[in-house]
Amino acid sequence: MAGSATSFVEDTLRLHRDQMASVLARYLPDREPRRWLYDLVATYPSRIGKGIRSGLCVAACRAFGGSTQEAMPSAAAIELLHNAFMVHDDVEDGSLSRRGLPTLHLQHGVALAVNAGDGLAVVGLTPLRENVKVIGSVMSERVLDEFQMLLHRTIEGQAIELGWRSENVMHLTPDDYLNMVLLKTCSYSTIFPLRIGALIGSWGSADLGALTRFGFHLGAAFQIRDDLLNLEGRTEKYGKEILGDLYEGKRSLMIIHLLSVVDDRERQWLNAFLSASRAERSDGQVRKTLEMMREHGSIEFARAFSQGVSAAAREAFNLAFEGLPASDDLRFIEELIPYMLDRDL
Repeated sequence: MAGSATSFVEDTLRLHRDQMASVLARYLPDREPRRWLYDLVATYPSRIGKGIRSGLCVAACRAFGGSTQEAMPSAAAIELLHNAFMVHDDVEDGSLSRRGLPTLHLQHGVALAVNAGDGLAVVGLTPLRENVKVIGSVMSERVLDEFQMLLHRTIEGQAIELGWRSENVMHLTPDDYLNMVLLKTCSYSTIFPLRIGALIGSWGSADLGALTRFGFHLGAAFQIRDDLLNLEGRTEKYGKEILGDLYEGKRSLMIIHLLSVVDDRERQWLNAFLSASRAERSDGQVRKTLEMMREHGSIEFARAFSQGVSAAAREAFNLAFEGLPASDDLRFIEELIPYMLDRDL
């Protein structure tokens, strides 16, 4: 059954990505300076990702009675902003790879990469202007309000995560992690794609609070799985640097659990490891931290935690979409719940 759900979700995402690729091409500028800006702006959008965020927006719109055409400008804006966030995140994290290839700042330097990320964010505003012609000025303004909240929440969440690393914060709980994930990951990956799609599809009648609760649990399951993939995934499938979170000193759920169960000697070692810069963390130290996670049950803790989050997502889904007729779009959204747990390692 899990395999069937995974196949349906991935087939749906593949169809959506094919459609979205031609849409994004319309928004990417074809003018000078190509070499130093617009070729770079097009780099990450041209690397094939899963397309979950824009796919959720379209599916939610259609599940609530809207059309693909009505959702597509907003879905394109979400996709472009997502790519802009990735460029900046890679610089902030010192990441080495993105979607299986070197990060933009490794290819072109930090200054050009940051400017290209800014350019992507500006390009992401263009589809929102088109909303006026597609869904009218009143609904366009409501959608714009949603995007403004999306941007604020995402940047706030990123600030919290960067602050933890900058100040080497050691005393964190799973609730702290979930609050950060709520802002950083869930806002632009699940909550607002769902809210924006449903807002358009229902013409403002959908219960956005119920969609927020579902999006939070779905997004948290997505992030925990992503953290696990970073530790034990395969590079050709994962697309990012394996063990990159440990090299970067991120406060993943596994690190937070590990810090809560180690003895004083191990805690002192972890404090020194986490306070170091990325360049100072050796391969051996990263491997040792991974082994400590395994020995102390931190990876199993995260897996069990994600099961609980997914169960909560199932309950929230039933409330958020109660009364809607069965459809492939509704099935896609529902089957994203087990898909978040079962994505290939």
